[in-house]
Amino acid sequence: QVQLVESGGGLVQAGGSLRLSCAASGRTTSNLVMGWFRQAVGSEREFVATISWGGGVTDYTDSVKGRFTISKDNAKNTVYLQMDSLKPEDTAVYYCAASSTPLPQKYTRRYESWGQGPQVTVSS
Repeated sequence: QVQLVESGGGLVQAGGSLRLSCAASGRTTSNLVMGWFRQAVGSEREFVATISWGGGVTDYTDSVKGRFTISKDNAKNTVYLQMDSLKPEDTAVYYCAASSTPLPQKYTRRYESWGQGPQVTVSS
């Protein structure tokens, strides 16, 4: 079982930036697909971004393309989500997740481990 601890959430004005970090323990991230998901109040958890084992393949949901960047530092066992040009509709609890599947995943059911979810609030 992989343990995931996120940090970096908070309150920011629209147009601002935040960077979320997710530190993994119990298994090296070099053998894990990592993902970020978010859940707004009253909504289902939705896919945001995913990154492959080596970090060379990424995928994003359409609403964040060009604004968010997922990256990973396997030496530090950490994955990041850089969020720029934030919008009020990005407000949600953001979850880091880990999957042992060999390819990046968009579906929550393909992830075995989850972080606790920091709150990101974007004010207008």
